Amino acid sequence: MDKRKLTASVIMVAALILLLVITLWPKEEEPATGFIAYRIIAHAMGGINGHTYTNTLDAFVANYEQGSRLFETDLLLTTDNKLIARHEWTGNMSKLLGQLDVLPAAKQGTVLSYNEVMDTPILELYSPLDIDKIMDLMIAYPDAYIVTDTKEHDPELVTRQFRLIVEAAERKDPSLLERIVPQIYSRDMLDVVNKVYAFPEVIYTLYQSQDSDEQVLAFVKDTGVEITMPVTRASKSFVRKLKRAGARVYVHTLNDEQEITKLSRMGVDGFYTDFISEDDLVGIRGLR
Repeated sequence: MDKRKLTASVIMVAALILLLVITLWPKEEEPATGFIAYRIIAHAMGGINGHTYTNTLDAFVANYEQGSRLFETDLLLTTDNKLIARHEWTGNMSKLLGQLDVLPAAKQGTVLSYNEVMDTPILELYSPLDIDKIMDLMIAYPDAYIVTDTKEHDPELVTRQFRLIVEAAERKDPSLLERIVPQIYSRDMLDVVNKVYAFPEVIYTLYQSQDSDEQVLAFVKDTGVEITMPVTRASKSFVRKLKRAGARVYVHTLNDEQEITKLSRMGVDGFYTDFISEDDLVGIRGLR
């Protein structure tokens, strides 16, 4: 073989080796963006000064400053059909929110009017929220997402709640709807919500669901919803199957770092929590 042919053969072999290296070398994954970039969902806007379930402006800001960007908020209708942030209408909740001395006895454990909610500070210090104020927060904090916990199952009430959410967003900035993530409580609820607005992300929460694992998996494959569930339902097998079906998997509500580490190794993607922020995850050893 002459020298020129030998040189050409060497070049060809080198080119083939380089091509194989480029093709087979592990590619770095692009960093996640948007909703899926975060693993912590601040429960009821997150805890503040040891208090939970406040759903307040102050809790939102405090947890945002600690790196959290996903905020679950409880939304209820008042007696005059306004949408406000509150977990439940019970006497125990009035006590938890420090309102026993500021609300008349007859108002403890009952549905309140809009003005009664908004004019009564939480724990005498923190500011309650309605849906318009939540939209204002989303404008002021343009990388924050809201996960709704609207409680209701009746299709008429679900429709009313989500119309109020959509109308509030459209009054401020329609693009806010891209950062609102509804939680649904049954498979049927997805159609009810979609008739109002087709949100880009939806989470199916299983804490009240009677669906079997097989029904949930089929629903994930058909619709592309994400899943959240209580710790008691988060078996390694179920989590693995959900992820193979294409779902991101969340668990609620956790405030223990060791439990978060354990579930992360099991494949869980994110965690609803009161007191662990997105920034705190950096210091938790052993997270997947």
